[in-house]
This record gives sequence, C-alpha cells and structure tokens, in this order.
Amino acid sequence: MPPVRDEHGGANTAFAPFRHPIYRAIWTAQFVGNIGTWAQTVGGQWLMGDLGGHAFEVSLVQTASTLPVFLLVLPAGSLGDIIDRRRLLLIAQSIMLAASGLLAVLTFAHATTPAVLLLLTAVIGGGTALQGPTFSAIQPELVTRDEVGDAALLNGASVNIARTVGPAIAGLLIGSIGIGATFTLNAISFAAVMAALLAWKRPRDRRPLNAEHLREAFVTGVRYTRSAPAFQAVLGRSLLFIFFASALWSLLAVLARGPLDLGASGYGVLLGAVGVGAVFGTLVVVPRVRNLMSTGALVACGSLLYGVGLVIAAVSDSLPLTIVTLLFVGLGWISVTSMVNAHAQLLLPNWTRARALAFMNVAFQGGQAVGSVIWGVIAGAVSTRAAFGIAGVGEVIGAVIGYRLLPLATLGDVESATYWPEPNLEIDVEPGAGPVLVTLEWRIDPKRAGEFTAAMEEVRQTRRQTGATRWGLYQDADDLPVFLETFTVDTWSEHLRQHLERGTVMDEEIEAEARRFLVDGEWPHVRHLLWAYRP
Repeated sequence: MPPVRDEHGGANTAFAPFRHPIYRAIWTAQFVGNIGTWAQTVGGQWLMGDLGGHAFEVSLVQTASTLPVFLLVLPAGSLGDIIDRRRLLLIAQSIMLAASGLLAVLTFAHATTPAVLLLLTAVIGGGTALQGPTFSAIQPELVTRDEVGDAALLNGASVNIARTVGPAIAGLLIGSIGIGATFTLNAISFAAVMAALLAWKRPRDRRPLNAEHLREAFVTGVRYTRSAPAFQAVLGRSLLFIFFASALWSLLAVLARGPLDLGASGYGVLLGAVGVGAVFGTLVVVPRVRNLMSTGALVACGSLLYGVGLVIAAVSDSLPLTIVTLLFVGLGWISVTSMVNAHAQLLLPNWTRARALAFMNVAFQGGQAVGSVIWGVIAGAVSTRAAFGIAGVGEVIGAVIGYRLLPLATLGDVESATYWPEPNLEIDVEPGAGPVLVTLEWRIDPKRAGEFTAAMEEVRQTRRQTGATRWGLYQDADDLPVFLETFTVDTWSEHLRQHLERGTVMDEEIEAEARRFLVDGEWPHVRHLLWAYRP
C-alpha cells in the first residue's frame, strides 16, 4: 500500500474510494442497510409512543439498541481479529435479519408489547455489536491506506444520507401501511448487505501461527489499549463528544411530539435536516477544511458546532430556525465521527485493529446508552428543553477540554514488519510454556544515558502493546555503559507472535532510534529465559 501522505489520510477527493469495486459494492449495501436502520429507529420510537410510553420509555428504545453494543462489542472485536472477518459479518447480519423480521410480523399482528419491542431491539443491537468493529477494521482492506480518510467520510455520508431518506420513508410507511413496514424494510436491508458480503472474495488471512483463543485475544486487546496513549486520546475525545451528543438522538422524537407539536413526518424532517447537514459536510466542508487544520482541531470545531446547535434547539420556538440549526448540528456530527474513526483506523495495526476499534464502539455506544438514560431522566424531571440546553453546554466544555488535554498524535506507518531475528534455542519449547523472561543487554555511551532512557520509553510502549506484561530497564552499577532491558511474556507462543505477527514499521523505527546510542553499532545481546520453578 502507498505510504501515508499526511495525518488526515491523504489529499484525494472524497469519491476516490469508489474506484474500488469491492468498496463500492459493500458501501452501496451498507447504505441500503443504514436506510433500514434509520427507518426502524423512527418506527421503534414512534411505536413506543403509541404503546403509551413517555419520555423515559421512548429514550429506552435508544438504550436497548446501544447497551448490547456496550456489553458485547469487546469480545466481538476479539473475534474480528481471530476468525475470518467476512464470515463474522455474515453471522451478524443473519441475527439482525431474524430479529427485524420477527418484530415486523408481531407488529403487523398487533402483538408487540413495550417489553417485546425493547427485547428485539436489543437483539438487533447485539448483531450491531458483533459486526461493528469488524466493519471498521475491513476498511483498510477495501481501499488504499491514503484513502481511508475519504472512506470514513463516505461511510459517514452513507449513514447521514440514510438519516435523511430513512426517516422520510419511515414516515410514509407508517402513514400508509403501518409501523410494521419500517421493521420489514430493515429486514430487507440486512439481506442486501448479506448479498454484497457473499459476493466479496476476501483473501485468506496470513497467520504464521495458529489463531489466538478468544480469551487470549481479549486480554491482548485490553493490554494494547492500556499501553497505547495515542489511541487512548482518540477514545477520550470520542467519549467526551458522544455522551453529550446522545441527547439529540434520544430526545429529538420527544422534542418533536411535545414543544414543537409535530407528527411522524415532522420528526422525519428534523432527522433529515441533521442528515443533510452531515452530507453537506462530507461532500463540501470537511474535505476542504481537513487540509487546513489538524485532526484534533477539526474534531474540536465539530464538537463546538454541535454543542452550540443543541443550545439553540433548546430555546427555539421556530420550526425553520430549528431545522437550520440541525443542519449545522449534522455538519458538526460528521466532522467529529468521520475524523476520529479515520484516525483510529490509520493508527491501529491490522493484527489488533478490530479488537481495539471495539473500544471505540464502547466509547460511542456506551456513552450513548448511558447518556440516553441520563438525558431521559433530566427531560422527565425538568423538561426536554432543559436536557438539550445542559447537553449543549457540556458539549462545548468537553470540546475545549479534549483539545487541550487529549491531543491526537501524528500518524505513523503501522504496516506489518518482521525486524527481530527468530529465536534460535537449544531445546524445543511448547507454545504454552511460560512465563518467558526476555533480556536485552544494551551497551551505550554513559554520557548519553538520559537520551537513551528517554528513547526507551517508546520502546517500552511497543513491547507492552505487542504482548509484554512487565517491562524494566536497569543500569549496571559496576559497568556503567551496560543497560539491561527486561520484559516478560505470558507464554512462548505470545513471544513468537511478537516476532512474527505484531511488529510494525513504526515499531522498527522506534527501536532503530534506540539503537543509535549503541557503542560501535553493536546490537543488544538477547536472552530468552523460561520459567523453571516447579512446586
């Protein structure tokens, strides 16, 4: 793949990824799926209102769709890194197809209760959890690396065009056929995505070693995230944004029914305004602005725009003003969501991309699930307008805090690289043997000890990210040029994965920077020590 040209993922036009037939087919199928999802969102919230639900009960529909993602997405992300990603996506689509179809049948038969609605919505949310990290993880497989940013914008456009079209279609279906038709449309959309995935001839994954077990993959994903400050900053910015942003998605239907006195079609118009603003941002604003400012600054500006929009919506009694405001809210939404997703996809190496992106889903869906409950409680206790206003002010404050305290790192090259020689041992070691202690003896100029230890801080992060459980650096008190680096790995197979599967070009560059301090260019002497004590 071509190298990264800049931190935004390149300077291509927003439509560049469409030149790849595979991406084009899957994008089209997902677009159909997004239309069905937004139609069901309108149908589910409207049905809950027809069943007698008040503001809190209506907000629980959003919680039911997002809470399963919060609970299941981490193991789902691990599955996305250890089994065939195409197969996993097909399983997820099948689950959602079955749940939507059953909900449609029950609704047409007037047998849906609030509990059934929430339960089946939660099942669909479980399917979303299963597919979410993997759909994000395959994007670099569908386009070149310098087009990932454009692909993220187009994926955002898919969601937001669907947000415009889906609610409008839902309004027409509810008025002409009934709410059950929105669930039928969603089931059909899942079948369309399955058809596109079945047509994709995905190459087999290259795995020098056997696939990891689910528990090991999960633990490795947690360790990577805990040891990757750059990715933690992306997570923090995402959580700060979505917690306050969730007020719009959970309470817009209540705002439409109550203060604005609108029907289902009017609610669809409000959602459509958000979608139109997001599409305008995708095609016109963000592709231009992202070349003029850093990703972090663009995310902050989008958050500010979104927050100010919520405050205006909270005080507006004018429907035209509210619609115009929601256009700018949509622009803020796509600015933040597309940029943090593209940044994360380019930041993460392929071997851990799905399981790490699962933490992005936790930040978004968990923040949305918890936020939806809190804003629903505030709306019930005070008023819907108060909930919008408080969320808007919080969004503005969060944008400032995020920009100042959680800067987004410049992107490096995370293509796979094997730069360690394979261990040459005198004995055959079982894959499960461990723990393993690895030591590297560095001989450097003592006068540059401070510079060396600073460089080794980044080496520490790469060791921890790829599998080390503990790491240390010691200086020999009798032989000052000698520094001993030590780290432990749980099993021998985990250490082999460090050698063969998990290294990146950026990791190699970091270690090369540390090797600059070696005396006479002499490489560190490496030892592998196996746990010998047996009680």
